[in-house]
Amino acid sequence: MRRREVVFLLLFLGLLGAGFALLSFNPVNDHLVEPFTALVAKASGAALRLLGQPVEMDGTVIRGPRFAVNIRNGCNGLETLIIFVSAVLAFPAPWRARFLGLALGSAAISVINLMRVVALYFTGAYAPSWFDSSHTLIWQTIVILCGVLLWVFWATRFVPRPTAAER
Repeated sequence: MRRREVVFLLLFLGLLGAGFALLSFNPVNDHLVEPFTALVAKASGAALRLLGQPVEMDGTVIRGPRFAVNIRNGCNGLETLIIFVSAVLAFPAPWRARFLGLALGSAAISVINLMRVVALYFTGAYAPSWFDSSHTLIWQTIVILCGVLLWVFWATRFVPRPTAAER
């Protein structure tokens, strides 16, 4: 393995570990994660209302006549965001490209996670026997895979290729 790849891998793993460690601190959870999760729940509730679902919001709970779902840590998209942000920051790219990747990728991951919550609500309301596997296997995999694919797309499309002298 070449030096650039080793540096990327070590930096990525360090940022990943730091990101997940940060999530485990109560002050970070109370002041950042919980408000972010409430925002995800509000946006999901609004999307469901736009789709004709008569849902009500109670904190992070989206409740309708057929089903209720509580958005919790692990369902808010932050884990995928940490993976994506760690990969973008660790990748040897100009800072302008990194900022563009962070902005667009974070927005895309948030939209994908919103689709996840909406789809899970519909699954729970109209196909409840599929909810558990859809929640833990299907959508969790889709969101994380999308985060990884967004990083690959960013790294191959928006990052300038190094010159022969830089390799």
